[in-house]
Amino acid sequence: MYYPDEILEQVRAGNDIVDVVGSYVHLKKQGANYFGLCPFHNEKSPSFSVSADKQIFYCFGCGAGGNVITFLMKYENYSFQEAVKALAERAGIRLPEAEYGEEAKKREQHRRELFDINREAATYYYRMLRSPRGAAGMRYLEGRGLTAETIHRFGLGFADGSGSDLVAFLRKKGFPDDSILESGVAAYDEKRGLHDKFWNRVMFPIMDVNSRVIGFGGRVMGDGKPKYLNSPETPIFDKGRNLYGLHLAKRSRTEQFILCEGYMDVIAMHQAGFPQAVASLGTAFTSGQASILKRYAKEILLSYDSDEAGMRAALRNNGILREAALRSRVLDLRPYKDPDEFMKNLGADEFRKRIDAAENSFFYELRMLERNFAMDDPAGRTDFCREAAKRLGVFEDEIERDNYIEAVAARYFIDKGSLRRMVGSYTEAGELIRAPERPKPAAPRKKEGGITPETRAQAWLLTWMAEDRAVFAQVSRYIRPEDFAEGIPRTVAERFYADPKPGSIAAIISVFPEESEQNRAATLFNSRFELPEGRENQEKALHDVVLSVKQSSGRRRAAELAGDPNALQEIIRSKKELEELKTAVFCIDTEKGREQDG
Repeated sequence: MYYPDEILEQVRAGNDIVDVVGSYVHLKKQGANYFGLCPFHNEKSPSFSVSADKQIFYCFGCGAGGNVITFLMKYENYSFQEAVKALAERAGIRLPEAEYGEEAKKREQHRRELFDINREAATYYYRMLRSPRGAAGMRYLEGRGLTAETIHRFGLGFADGSGSDLVAFLRKKGFPDDSILESGVAAYDEKRGLHDKFWNRVMFPIMDVNSRVIGFGGRVMGDGKPKYLNSPETPIFDKGRNLYGLHLAKRSRTEQFILCEGYMDVIAMHQAGFPQAVASLGTAFTSGQASILKRYAKEILLSYDSDEAGMRAALRNNGILREAALRSRVLDLRPYKDPDEFMKNLGADEFRKRIDAAENSFFYELRMLERNFAMDDPAGRTDFCREAAKRLGVFEDEIERDNYIEAVAARYFIDKGSLRRMVGSYTEAGELIRAPERPKPAAPRKKEGGITPETRAQAWLLTWMAEDRAVFAQVSRYIRPEDFAEGIPRTVAERFYADPKPGSIAAIISVFPEESEQNRAATLFNSRFELPEGRENQEKALHDVVLSVKQSSGRRRAAELAGDPNALQEIIRSKKELEELKTAVFCIDTEKGREQDG
């Protein structure tokens, strides 16, 4: 897929990356860059960086990086063309028809094929539910109180699985076996070959925000295990960045969404007149999902099961929502276990009353905390007050924290001044509890290609030159693009030397078609290094890095030319340049100096 470079530059220039990423991720300015929690892996401490100067993002935790187009592709699971179109529309830019290169055409066709397979599978399940073979599924859904309209709206279906009929159906449609397997609707083993993944299950199609089927959840009929079976993650289905029912909930035009635990809870909510209900997809709620919700709502109501597991989930997810700068409250469903049961027994009007009475998430956390203390005993009550004071550390804004100190003091009959002093003492001692229990972070993805001392030095140098034009002017007298390792480092260097402005870096990222390549390119401009104190030491550090890159280049070139009788002059020239560099002097303006951890 191809757009002229000038059009892509116009799209990038019309969409400031801080504004675009900031609409998905809660960002805070730190020094020259903005930082937030990475939407591409779970983490507690912000390692996701966005550079306004370079117009790129980079996560120091998982290695994800790129420009504003890359971000939208990763976050929304868009193709390149879809991301460019969305950004062009956002900036009011009219696009010409895109031309396709061969590789881009193959990637786009493969994505379309996976979407098509999922759509055809959804159609197959939908029809199966309405056939005699789907009678058990229809009885189950009607027994749960779902109307024909609701079953239709959510595209519910049934997987019979007899004889792997879905696989046969998809083959007849012309889809190849490897794509059917990759789509997640089929499985493979030596005994049965390619066969239907789902059987004897009511099927819940999972759609992305653009109403495209990306996966399925299946509820078994009877007592089979597992009770719910979900599609695996695929190139078009990322469980941590999608929410069940969002394609419908986004049309509700309300700033208050309801977050449920399961598919049936969402469906029951919609049927009862609460179309703003959504649910996570069989996994723990993630910061990425919180960022998605932030696009559509300002407040989230947690409608979780009233059992112990549901209460733990509410505590955990309140923290995730708070970190995404979303207000949250917790619904009390007692005496019923879940929203579906509540709606059947008490109805929509009573549920609206529960919404109005929903508990502030912080006070919910304190109420759960109370259970650990003997509140009628002075010692137990004192211990509770201390823990409450520590938890007030979740509010970084001074005014907000002050308001909560007053509210907590009033609710628990604590002297306001005493509580404020207690919070202050914990602040000074660094003992504030910044967040409630969180899910363990997913292991960061292994960075592509590995980091060697040679590539680390090259990344340091490129980052340094990109952030200080005076450094580039001096270094470029000694280091040329061909001194960088072949492949991505050299391509990046060639492009950067041709246009050494921070704003050109976003365009350099776009040169690489593969996501892994863009991540590696972004790494080269986001190297973390710590400058020593003082101008003289910093200048020595720059000299050492430049010398290291030049020496590595000389060794590579000598190995390449070994045995070539015509290469003597080039080897002599290279050694002479290296000797000159050893005595070179670099000057650094310490006012522009930078320091990074790591």
